[in-house]
Amino acid sequence: PSLSTIIGQDDSQYGVDQGCVDAQKRLLYLLCQFVEVISSSSGAPVTLFLDDLQWADTASIQVIHQLLLNSGSLNKSKHFFFLGCVRQEEVNGNHPFFSMLSTVCQFGIPVTTITLSCMDEDMINTLISDVLCLSPRLTRTLANIVHHKTKGNPLFFSQLMISLSKDGLLRPSLSRHRWEWDEEKIQSRKLPDDVATFMTSNIGRLPNEVQMALAMLSCFGASTKVTLVEALETQLGMSLIDSMEKAAAEGVLDKINGSYSFGHDRLQEAAYNMMRHDACLFHFKIGVALVACTLEYNDDDMLFTATDQLNRGGPAVVQDAEQAVLIANLNFTAGMKAIEMSDFISAYKFFDNGISFLRKRHWQENYDLSLKMFVAAAKCALFIGNIVSLKYLSQQVLTFAKSFQDKLEVLYTTVNSLARYEPPKAIDKAILVLSDLGEEVSESCSESDIKLSIEQTRMMLNKYTDESLLNHKSMEDPSKI
Repeated sequence: PSLSTIIGQDDSQYGVDQGCVDAQKRLLYLLCQFVEVISSSSGAPVTLFLDDLQWADTASIQVIHQLLLNSGSLNKSKHFFFLGCVRQEEVNGNHPFFSMLSTVCQFGIPVTTITLSCMDEDMINTLISDVLCLSPRLTRTLANIVHHKTKGNPLFFSQLMISLSKDGLLRPSLSRHRWEWDEEKIQSRKLPDDVATFMTSNIGRLPNEVQMALAMLSCFGASTKVTLVEALETQLGMSLIDSMEKAAAEGVLDKINGSYSFGHDRLQEAAYNMMRHDACLFHFKIGVALVACTLEYNDDDMLFTATDQLNRGGPAVVQDAEQAVLIANLNFTAGMKAIEMSDFISAYKFFDNGISFLRKRHWQENYDLSLKMFVAAAKCALFIGNIVSLKYLSQQVLTFAKSFQDKLEVLYTTVNSLARYEPPKAIDKAILVLSDLGEEVSESCSESDIKLSIEQTRMMLNKYTDESLLNHKSMEDPSKI
């Protein structure tokens, strides 16, 4: 939607290379402003629900943090509600999400923690009784067996009940007009100790072509658009859609709003684990197929997906040097697109992956690509605070650049980095760069010298009106710019 009609027009004109930090702050500000406008005009609170926060990256947690601070600040109506789920067994107290919660608590924003435990036997009996429309007294023995086998794990419970129905151990009786089950066979049925192994065994019972399609789908994560699957089907010449429909009929997938989604992330993990040691080849094969779609449709989303799949495949599966250069170029293009979206963390990952595909003599054989990739990566490293990588990337450019002009951008980035942490060194470095550009600046200036320079500049500017300054001829010397 045209958000400018809601939150106002952004009149600032910033190029891609200007102020990475400011661009990210503007994006975060606009998001908070958007949520504030929507929540303040709504009678009910705007609710944001995020699952599996144990996998959330730092940038996502920073967004949540800012939204909570903004909604909980003084003089603001509390119309924003955040609900997040996290697996405690997969995180510790040092996880960024818990640090974020601790911070917002210090600002007086109420936080409620709810711990969900496994279901006890009574709860399982209530569920079974409700689903089978039978008295709890009649389902007690079945509930006891199911609880013993699943330990009350909700996902394990639901999958086991589905499996019992498919295998005929839990079935409707036409003569008795009710559900019935074979307690002895259910009791004697051997099950794995964890739900992941159980799900893997269930997927393993599906036809081979369906297993292959599910493994391929799992490479994209928990959910994938149908249009992407159709494009992949065309490029690979495989019957993916039919296989997806069969998996959906078996309850492994859900088809909602034009996307195929795994019924649970454990199902996606189980499908992915079927590839074992071939995961990299699967990712690479998918990436190569989607590159053709990217070139045909000029679709940015497809570009990001294709490049991500190639990166997950990794340089080890690349067949030749020409292919490696193509993938590096795709990463550069994806990185620049990410910068346009103010997503500098993703941009850095694309540039970093692109560099990993370059061969040993890339500075000699692919100079232009190497230069722009390292320069762009250095800029993003500055923004995300990766000073170690910034120093390495800058040093590579300063070592292999063919001219002083090719070094200028990375020198500018280096000065910006020093200005944050070591201002005196930043000044010294800037003076050296200006000197190389033919602009002599005195290394030591008294207060009177500074005042004199300011006054001289003011006198020069007094000759111009604001309009004449705006219409003044732009500087054209690229080195001075």
